[in-house]
Amino acid sequence: MRSIWRTIDSVLVRDVLAIAAAVAVIGASFGAIAVSSGLPWWVPPAMSVLVFAGGAQFLAVGVVAAGGGVVAAVLGALVLNSRLMPYGLAIAGTMGTGRMARLVGSHLVTDETVAFAIAQPDRERSRAAFWLCGVLLYLAWNVGTIAGVLAGQAIGDPSAFGLDAAFPAALLALVLPSLRGADVVRPALFGAAIALAASPFLPPGVPLLLALAGLILVPRKEGVPA
Repeated sequence: MRSIWRTIDSVLVRDVLAIAAAVAVIGASFGAIAVSSGLPWWVPPAMSVLVFAGGAQFLAVGVVAAGGGVVAAVLGALVLNSRLMPYGLAIAGTMGTGRMARLVGSHLVTDETVAFAIAQPDRERSRAAFWLCGVLLYLAWNVGTIAGVLAGQAIGDPSAFGLDAAFPAALLALVLPSLRGADVVRPALFGAAIALAASPFLPPGVPLLLALAGLILVPRKEGVPA
């Protein structure tokens, strides 16, 4: 393990620290909005420690804060986070060979850690980048969440500062990079139409789950770039 860390250079550290700073800010936003929306103060930090998935956490808390059920919140978060499964399979060897390395490493799999890992020229540097990014982002996200919880308790009503708009804005920011090509946009638009049509009639969170029908009802066309 020591030889792996020797492959880390100042450029990699600089890039990871920049991402970690942004993650800390987003974590603070999550903590502030979650506690300001009525959740107990300990829930956001617990989610950040045990789940460590920004998009899934925003989604789950957003559904619950809007009055949706826990089942809808959990299912929606699981679906959103399911995109990480192929990531884990792709970099399983990068994490290490021991059971503990695989167990802890699987908890640190995110878009950012995988991106840094696969961008490296060799396996040793890839492993170092994964662990450096994973550990720093995990710390930044949790510290940011705690800071946000403290700020959220002082804010009170999140709508007074426009923070209630951060939930949909954060989710939109997560989705936009994936909307490339007609083969992806069509199911997304169809699912969004279903969710909008169902929103006035169904409890919060359920329209979001129904939007997944876009993946089934809009077939993929061969030869269309994703």
